[in-house]
Amino acid sequence: MRLSPDEVIFWQHGLFKLNATIAFTWALMLVLALGSMLITRMLSTGHERSRWQNLLEIIVTGIEKQIQEVGLGQPRRYLGFLGTLFLFVAAASLFTVVPGYEPPTGSLSTTTALALCVLVAVPFFGIRDQGLGGYLKSYIEPTPIMLPFNLISEVSRTLALAVRLFGNMMSGAMIIGILLSITPFLFPIVMTLLGLLTGMVQAYIFSILAAVYIAAATRTRARKAKPKPALGA
Repeated sequence: MRLSPDEVIFWQHGLFKLNATIAFTWALMLVLALGSMLITRMLSTGHERSRWQNLLEIIVTGIEKQIQEVGLGQPRRYLGFLGTLFLFVAAASLFTVVPGYEPPTGSLSTTTALALCVLVAVPFFGIRDQGLGGYLKSYIEPTPIMLPFNLISEVSRTLALAVRLFGNMMSGAMIIGILLSITPFLFPIVMTLLGLLTGMVQAYIFSILAAVYIAAATRTRARKAKPKPALGA
């Protein structure tokens, strides 16, 4: 039994090799890119809209509402990044019904890459919203003693994101593989459906955690203004 799609080698020449993780990751990105082009090429900006466009707008509006509830005031500014994270992880799980396909999220290298994307996005959005000085100042608040702890927090939460997603996806694939070797009939089908549900939940959790980290980096502290005395008081 394979623990990771990294073990499936399609081609190798010296130090260079093409494994299942790389192949399925690029294939998945290609499917998402082509799918988005096909879905959005017939959208209308007028009053008459198709049912398909109405459904897409409901989904996008729901995602924006979730982002806003996390604490990000302008969800459209973060929709591209957070929505792409959710779609990638969710699609990686949904395509497990395709014979021969192995989700690239079952590899620690893929989940680490996704977590590093979040690690880069957090300071990017933080600096864009607060400025370089305002963002760097947050590392020494409330006292400069907190600087090393805040830096450790950045690294540890990135590691936690990668390991959490990898562990959940790999464990689901291993359970399905074990059940297929023991009882290759009805029960593995039920577990496959459960694995699809687990993958969707992990996609939601991963994107929400990324939104929480970005919200923490872009927070603004409103200064409490002292009330002015009324005239004639």
